[in-house]
Amino acid sequence: MKAIGNIILETQHLDIGYKKKQVKKTVASDINIEVAEGELVALIGINGVGKSTFLRTLSGVQPSLSGKIFINAEDRDHIPPEQLARMISLVLTEQPLSKNLSVAELVALGRQPYTNWIGSLTTEDRKMVKNALLSVNIEELQDKKCYELSDGQLQKVLIARALAQDTPVMILDEPTSHLDMYHKAQVLKLLKELSVTTKKAIIFATHEINLALQLCDRIILMKPGETLQESPQQLIQKGAFESVFPGDLIVFDPVTESFRIKT
Repeated sequence: MKAIGNIILETQHLDIGYKKKQVKKTVASDINIEVAEGELVALIGINGVGKSTFLRTLSGVQPSLSGKIFINAEDRDHIPPEQLARMISLVLTEQPLSKNLSVAELVALGRQPYTNWIGSLTTEDRKMVKNALLSVNIEELQDKKCYELSDGQLQKVLIARALAQDTPVMILDEPTSHLDMYHKAQVLKLLKELSVTTKKAIIFATHEINLALQLCDRIILMKPGETLQESPQQLIQKGAFESVFPGDLIVFDPVTESFRIKT
């Protein structure tokens, strides 16, 4: 299934992995995806299949082994780092940050690609920070220190920082880890709303497959040896989820369109 609308992010025959001296370790190969503006796309697969490596490669944190990545039809390898920071924002689960910052200060860090060399915020920067806080509905937290926040609140702050960065692509690596079921659903529903209201292409890795099937426009399913991208319904119809996990414990039920424990 091709993306509907303006293609923001595309890969062509992408191989990802690691290279040390002349030795390559390929994690996944021949990845071909398209993500359009306003799409919410979940990246799913078993542990160790290469999801985080894929997201780091897409965002430019890690080099690809071969193949191409295009952002707004421009070869990412030819995009200078300062320009790339205005095109892709990245939210990592375990990224280092100073929790002594206030919420507003942390969100304002998203404006770094646009500020001058001393980091002074313009009126426009402050407006973007305010809008980001409002979009994620955390304006009442803006003066709190980040160490005072719950995990769910902090995750919203990191999403607000990415929004303040004002990029057409947002990439998140397991944004619901460490959250309870209610807050997992809350964060993913927020991402869905943001994809609609901001028209950003939002890609996130997750283990919450049942929630992703309900909320996402499309799914990138990484399996050992292949990577598929379709709508949830198309993947269900193809039986693509039936071999994601070993069948002795967890099975996919096409009737309820969800995974369940085998009894």
